Amino acid sequence: MSGKEILIVDDEIVTQNMLKTALANAGYAPIVAASGAEAIRLVNERVPSLIILDIMLPDIDGGEVASLLKKDPKTKSIPIIFLSALISEAEEKMAAKYDVACLLSKPFNREKLLNEIKKCL
Repeated sequence: MSGKEILIVDDEIVTQNMLKTALANAGYAPIVAASGAEAIRLVNERVPSLIILDIMLPDIDGGEVASLLKKDPKTKSIPIIFLSALISEAEEKMAAKYDVACLLSKPFNREKLLNEIKKCL
């Protein structure tokens, strides 16, 4: 773990705070973006070890963010974990299409999230 940066991309303050607390308590260094555009800007400034990405964002949806990051040689190898309030077949197909590490539902299970992060890192 040793303070690896994990980017949280979610527009909901409550989810951001829950994720920040869970990650910080597990020894990671969380950074937060509230929109897809902000996430892309942050990733280009400081390449995180992993990205937790909400699918439904106010500007660019999580699928488009994942697509842009996977096309860029600088960011294509960053593991992405999708978070979604509604996991449907469409979200599962999107996760497979963009080669995301896993798809978790909101509200998230802390232990399951941390286990998935460990698998990715």
